[in-house]
Amino acid sequence: MKKIILTAFIALLAFNVLCAQITFSGVFDSAVSMGIGAGSSPDFSFGIEEYANIRFNSRLREGAVINGAVNLFAVTGSYAQRIAEIAAFGVMSPLPFTAYTAGENYAAAIELERLHFRLRTEYVDFDGGLMRIPFGYGQVFRSSDFLNPVNPLKPDARSRAVLGASATWYPVDDFKLYGFFAAPRNVFTDSGEGSMFGLSADYHFSAVSLQALYSYETPSEDSNKGVHRAGFSLKADIEVGLHLDALYTYDHEARTNYNGLSLSAGLDYSFFGGDLIILAEYLYNGDKSSTAFDSKKNLMGFYNNHYLYTGFTYMFIDFTNMNFTLMTCFDDVSFTSLITVNHDIFQGVTLTVSAQIPLDRDLFSGDGSRGEFGPIRPGSSAGSYFNCNARLRIRF
Repeated sequence: MKKIILTAFIALLAFNVLCAQITFSGVFDSAVSMGIGAGSSPDFSFGIEEYANIRFNSRLREGAVINGAVNLFAVTGSYAQRIAEIAAFGVMSPLPFTAYTAGENYAAAIELERLHFRLRTEYVDFDGGLMRIPFGYGQVFRSSDFLNPVNPLKPDARSRAVLGASATWYPVDDFKLYGFFAAPRNVFTDSGEGSMFGLSADYHFSAVSLQALYSYETPSEDSNKGVHRAGFSLKADIEVGLHLDALYTYDHEARTNYNGLSLSAGLDYSFFGGDLIILAEYLYNGDKSSTAFDSKKNLMGFYNNHYLYTGFTYMFIDFTNMNFTLMTCFDDVSFTSLITVNHDIFQGVTLTVSAQIPLDRDLFSGDGSRGEFGPIRPGSSAGSYFNCNARLRIRF
């Protein structure tokens, strides 16, 4: 038996050497965070995170590619506490807290981030595995990207993957048809309930790109009649950059109406030869939409309806830039500002320092008018007045 296993291993190794080319790359982050707590949070918090994302790529001739990525974590202090709090939600946790191993002064974990293949044919490309299935051209809120939700206030959050498959067909130049399947969110279901199927079409003109999307989620315990999603996305590169992204979610059981709509629209423009870039984007966030908070489906979502994101990026020199972001919630009159300075120490090594300051009416008046972006969210007893993060990133 041992001889058979050894022979199989040698044969696999020889196959990789002769037929496939494997390449590795990655990112290493060393980060430190400090914060001033509000409410029941500690007056001062401190944390350290060591993180590496290691990617590999293997090509078999010209017809097949295998991609993968692994995350390595070692955290302590506020980083470990934050992950433990998110893990309490369960399904959407980046990593179950039980997956960590604890050392004397740290917690460590390994996470499989990506593992998928691509088969190329003359007319159609096939993809399958643990991968991103992205949609839309939105730069900030990404209403159409319902399988991979993001939050612009969490720029360092890991982009999640889904287990699924897709097929891409290019019938003519600048036109793409994309069909996809995503496994149910409940990983323990064996009946297939909650599976998602869909189709999107993209067409690119000289200065305008359009995308149309439809998806159907089969009936499950969360929705006995299934969930329909339909939307479109547009981007235009004219005198200014314009983008529009909308997705409507219809759930008959939840009696979805206009609150199933997520719609974002924005523009960007550059000044002084590109040294200054201004970006603004508005979001209407329906309570049942793709960008709304949901403890099972979207921890990155928002609680209210009307938001405005404003961002400024200024390039001081070729190696140093500063970003200023202001997020506004009009419903409860709350704000949060994020200032980030990036400096390339040398090629492949970047130092980033960021500071975040939440603001709301209660902070100034003490009248209890808490806001979503304020120091303490409504319904919560803990929060922060100030957060600062320093990160050294090395690409290899």
